[in-house]
Amino acid sequence: MTDAISKAFLDPWNLYGTYAAYALAVVGVLILLGHYLKLATTSDYKSRYDYINMHEINLLWYGFLMILIGLTVWLNAGNVTAKLQEMWMYFFVTLFISVMMSMIIAVIMQNILKFYYPFFIEKRLKKLRYSPRLSPDGRSMKLLSEEEEDVYLDEGMQAEEDAFSVDYDVWIDEESGFTKIEKYNGRLHALSCSNCNYQTLRVDNEEVIQPATTTEEGELMKYFVCGYCGHKERKSFKIAALKETT
Repeated sequence: MTDAISKAFLDPWNLYGTYAAYALAVVGVLILLGHYLKLATTSDYKSRYDYINMHEINLLWYGFLMILIGLTVWLNAGNVTAKLQEMWMYFFVTLFISVMMSMIIAVIMQNILKFYYPFFIEKRLKKLRYSPRLSPDGRSMKLLSEEEEDVYLDEGMQAEEDAFSVDYDVWIDEESGFTKIEKYNGRLHALSCSNCNYQTLRVDNEEVIQPATTTEEGELMKYFVCGYCGHKERKSFKIAALKETT
């Protein structure tokens, strides 16, 4: 009776578990392939920047996790060859060991994506942001300095930059006058922590210490917290003096 129950459970598990493992692995591979295909077919630097910034780490994690789960299921399906009375012991021992190993690998991979991979992403994003843009006529455009770009930004845009909430890049084709304005998150990406050296230092809060006036600059205090070691620090930033209106 016990042998019949064992076969009734393990035989379908060995069969359908293998199919499930392949399906999970295929889903994971498709997620990764879809991500890299999207990158390969996105020619606009700003669009590629936004896509990497918003989705890359999550998609890499989901793809890897699907493949890892599929591998774990595959290791426990279709390989029960012991005698019937030993099947259950073999099944549970293999299941326990493979699940524990998979959890360890998943934690390691998650920490790599969370604490190490952002260094790599930051370099790619910086390269994408400052790579020369092309005008509709195919000419290389010039990236204007902070002082030069104010002419092309309205008062609201300038106020956003003064508050460090948004950062604008202005590119111009000096021959035709064609301009392109790109908007970036002013809170930057994670900075390098001075305590643990991981790139996990992020803005936690901002406080205007001294409001700007038409005659004097203001002061903005940013409070940073490290997402890895909990280290805290603060930095002071100047707020540009307000422009007088007529």
